[in-house]
Amino acid sequence: MRNAIAGLWLLLCAIVPSAHAQTTRPGPSTDLDRAALEIRANQEFGRGQYAVALPMLRKLAELSRERPDLLGPIEEKIRVCERNIDAAAADASRSGPKNNAARKPHPPPQPGQIIELSIKELGNFDYDVQRGGDIPQDVRQLSGATVRLSGFMIPMDQAANITQFALVPDLFACCFGQPPQLQHTVIVHCPKGKAVSYYPDEIIVQGTLNVQEKKDEGFIVSIFELEASSVKPAAK
Repeated sequence: MRNAIAGLWLLLCAIVPSAHAQTTRPGPSTDLDRAALEIRANQEFGRGQYAVALPMLRKLAELSRERPDLLGPIEEKIRVCERNIDAAAADASRSGPKNNAARKPHPPPQPGQIIELSIKELGNFDYDVQRGGDIPQDVRQLSGATVRLSGFMIPMDQAANITQFALVPDLFACCFGQPPQLQHTVIVHCPKGKAVSYYPDEIIVQGTLNVQEKKDEGFIVSIFELEASSVKPAAK
């Protein structure tokens, strides 16, 4: 069984930044790309970094549909990753939801206002990914507002010409297999027909915020999405 948290433990690749692009391209399709992906996936799997290995193994499975001799072992590793991620999520959820009473509520958005804040300021509440339904009302009322968020990019499907990515507070924890909390992750969608290049440093993203619990196979996978109008490096 896949857990919602697994969808947010995303692949961090060593990607060389390039200029902004206007088109997209599919993931690895050549034998060379597949071999490189397999090496990285097996390295992370061997280290016990199941959350990092999982998306790579799933991509390998897609590339191996016509090779049953390769597909079987890959699918078994996927099951191992999913079991370990589920177990980690269950351990984390045993502490139960925390009290949101001490948090500072967000003021109502004003017409024409651009709300500037960090991701942790946006998600300044405790959230139970197992039960859901506990997004504070003052956060829900930010849906539809224009926000400007600072954070770091994690590509979700593509290494270049990126059209969708997760925006997280920092990359350090992700590198060591610690997923960002769901309320500290924003799924960013680039405008239709547009794409951006990977940027390893802090970025500023502006756009229209959508606050809504979204599910995949019964699991909550996101609560914040952003239709981006601008993606640019943060000032240094």
